[in-house]
Amino acid sequence: MSWENLVKEKKFLTEMIISIMILLIILLSLSRFLLIVEQRPGVIINDPLLALFHPINLTWLIFGLIYFSLLAGIIVFIKDPPRLLFAFQFYSLLVLVRILMMYLVPLEAPPTMIPLQDPFVELFGSGGKLLTRDLFFSGHTSTLFMLFLIADKGILKNSFFVFTILVGISVIVQHVHYTIDVVAAPFFTYSVYRVLLFFRKKLLQKENY
Repeated sequence: MSWENLVKEKKFLTEMIISIMILLIILLSLSRFLLIVEQRPGVIINDPLLALFHPINLTWLIFGLIYFSLLAGIIVFIKDPPRLLFAFQFYSLLVLVRILMMYLVPLEAPPTMIPLQDPFVELFGSGGKLLTRDLFFSGHTSTLFMLFLIADKGILKNSFFVFTILVGISVIVQHVHYTIDVVAAPFFTYSVYRVLLFFRKKLLQKENY
């Protein structure tokens, strides 16, 4: 369904505007929450996989894959307004779940970590402060897996899946995350996906009743 048709539907426009506003509020809350997380002591996990090798700096590969994927996702999803709306709602719920899990599972960064410095997150999300304790579960891995779940079947969807694996491996190789942070990310993301689909289906059934 095109934007030309949907702009005439007041219900869709209202839902889109509200979804964007909620997402912005959640992202603002996340930026403040991350600063709190950085001040809170956490647990160091004895990760046998990380103990097998020294970290390697893969910062540029990680951010290259992430920002390329986000740009590709925006370009494709913006042509499909309902899918873009779903993406906004999906990401909002995913971030809320990450906030909850980071609160429930406070972790210290792996001692051998090579910090992953994201200039955009540090500038707009933490005021330039280096973030190292936003660990469980991996936001980088879950974001890419979210794009994979949303995308239509084809080259783009397959690419998102491959990028999810590459980024998941890379943050482990760089010792940015514990193994459990990365392994858990797709499971939480898929759970959020199914929950959102369930409630949207229930809402649609209620409207058609």
